[in-house]
Amino acid sequence: MPTKGTRRVKATGTRPKIVVSADGRGVVAHAGARLLADVAEATGLTRACSDAMAGLRQRRGVHDPGRVVVDLAVMLADGGEAISDLAVLRDQAALFGPVASDATAWRQLSAMDSAVLGRFRDARAEARELAWAQRLETGGELPQTSAAGLPVPGLVLDLDASIVICHSDKEAAAPTWKHTFGFHPLFCFLDNTREALSGMLREGRAGSNTTADHIIVLDQALTQIPDAHRHGTPILIRSDSAGCTHGLLTHIRSLREHGLDIRFSVGVAITEPIRQAILHAKQHLQWVPALGGDGEPRDGAQVCELTGLVPAYGFPPGTRFIVRRERPHPGAQLSLFDTIEGMRHQVMATDTPAGSGSVQFLEARHRGHARVEDRIRCGKDTGFGRFPSRVFAINAAWLQLALTAIDLLAWTQLLLLDGDLAAAEPKKLRYRLLHVAARLTRTARQTRLRIAENWPWATDLSTAFARLAALPQPIS
Repeated sequence: MPTKGTRRVKATGTRPKIVVSADGRGVVAHAGARLLADVAEATGLTRACSDAMAGLRQRRGVHDPGRVVVDLAVMLADGGEAISDLAVLRDQAALFGPVASDATAWRQLSAMDSAVLGRFRDARAEARELAWAQRLETGGELPQTSAAGLPVPGLVLDLDASIVICHSDKEAAAPTWKHTFGFHPLFCFLDNTREALSGMLREGRAGSNTTADHIIVLDQALTQIPDAHRHGTPILIRSDSAGCTHGLLTHIRSLREHGLDIRFSVGVAITEPIRQAILHAKQHLQWVPALGGDGEPRDGAQVCELTGLVPAYGFPPGTRFIVRRERPHPGAQLSLFDTIEGMRHQVMATDTPAGSGSVQFLEARHRGHARVEDRIRCGKDTGFGRFPSRVFAINAAWLQLALTAIDLLAWTQLLLLDGDLAAAEPKKLRYRLLHVAARLTRTARQTRLRIAENWPWATDLSTAFARLAALPQPIS
């Protein structure tokens, strides 16, 4: 009987009552992650890594070093954050086979010096070449990126750096320009496929516009592109103003002498000469509406070409300058010049010649560089948002494994998935496909993975496995 001043609470629970026991048999978790492991096999990544690291194998009977690094990449692609997360794979040997212990994985990472990492990058390039060939044979051309509703010809590479915060003292972790503490790695992503072509782990105080680092990362990215595409396809290099150094732009221009059809599109810092050029354009030149992603005029934004008004000393011949102005959105960080003018200004430079697209298209094409922020955000959720060791060399190796994990996800989508899942971010893939539970049954000498028939994406996962089995393989 309720006491005075209290009310009887009506039960609202709608979940069925359950009784939990730990006696299930043949049940496996993260069943979809087996797809990633099989993609590594089908693209030749496991074999190539085994060949590249054969010298690290110390005695018979131990785990193959190439298989160890592939298992680590699969674990990162599946959402793992630490080497101890290998237990998810290791404790399900019926699904994933034998997986190395944490101690073995640590030893493998410790042995990956600069020479081994070079061979590892070669192995990734070899697997990428096969993955692209399989895409061309089964699904047509590689995806095209777009701007203002129009396709951008060829391949688009995005260079960008990001800060990875460390919460403990690690070798080369240092205060950053954002007044945080950690590392400042530099990356290159392929916008067409979301692959992580290259990356360099750098100390926290590394500069944003270090020419030498940009050239190294760019050259490593270009070697990841198969020869037939690197020399036979237009390539656009995009960067924010950190990539607007005369040394990098001169290097990009010099690559044309080696048979590459390569151009740049980079942000430009607004200096006093550029401010004067903008003021001149404001009074004397015609501004045209900027275009949105659908190709329609964007309200409150205009673009104008500043070529001839901006001092081009140090820039490669033929460099063009384009400015965009727009009404600032709430919370936008404005310079004093922007505040006085009442408009936010952004300037970019490109060596794309006239006749290869309107000024509006070129500006919209450059603005697509912002997608690299999504690539980095997802990458931090796929391995390089947290580094496991105090030793810089081990963390540098971990970064390369994280890039490989990103590639495994991209190849899975490129070769095996359709619709929304083919463009989904890693978190969605994990919740819908990779982390699904299933039953393993064995009949007539065949092991079958049984996904719940009422799981909404069961057909997508089973279809992906069927496509995987049908992928063409090179003739040995």
